[in-house]
Amino acid sequence: MMEDELDRMLSPHDEIVPSSGFAASVMEAVQQEAQASQPIPFPWVRALPVFVAMAAVVAMLIFGFVEVARMPASTVTEWTLPPVVKHALMQANAGWIAFALVLTLLSSLVSIRLATGKR
Repeated sequence: MMEDELDRMLSPHDEIVPSSGFAASVMEAVQQEAQASQPIPFPWVRALPVFVAMAAVVAMLIFGFVEVARMPASTVTEWTLPPVVKHALMQANAGWIAFALVLTLLSSLVSIRLATGKR
């Protein structure tokens, strides 16, 4: 394609001018729509039980981990737990890892439930 042909195709032919009052009517419609639509309020009443339940679970987990940490090693190993779990409880960071995993699972489930709108 020649450069002259390209220039001819891309050159402005006629300037398009909106009809009189078009911009004013569009702005008026935009302002009416902005005033008519109210923001959707967050459903605090529906979310409050979830927050309370999450706080209770976190408190129970913290209490449980503190109690396990205070127990002597012989008491922990006397539990009827699989050897893998016994070994994990004896490690210093196992409690925090378990806490993080449970908290991640709970927050994922709550966010999925809220996003899908299931009741």
